[in-house]
Amino acid sequence: QVQLVESGGGLVQAGGSLRLSCAASGSIFSINAMGWYRQAPGKQREMVATITSGGSTNYADSVKGRFTISHDDAKYTTYLQMDSLKPEDTAVYYCAATYISIQPGVAPPAADWQYDYWGQGTQVTVSS
Repeated sequence: QVQLVESGGGLVQAGGSLRLSCAASGSIFSINAMGWYRQAPGKQREMVATITSGGSTNYADSVKGRFTISHDDAKYTTYLQMDSLKPEDTAVYYCAATYISIQPGVAPPAADWQYDYWGQGTQVTVSS
């Protein structure tokens, strides 16, 4: 079992920045990838960014060049640095972890059904 706790959400003006954190605990040594997903009201959950334990990353086209995913092995915490935020980034952001086997150099999985554990979510609101 893995427990994921997100933090760092809040209200920010368009053009501003936020950094989300996701602290993992429990059976963390079997985790092969972490991801950030978001769900806006009335919309389906979508991938934002994912990262493997080896550092390979995958980003949604809508956030490329603005968001950066990273991972601190010592703290077993995954971060999402969000810059140049837009009102359309408003959503609940969820952290996820997967045990799925990933070959070295291969991008992390993008589909949410491939992730085994989820955090409770943190709200990000971007005002115009």
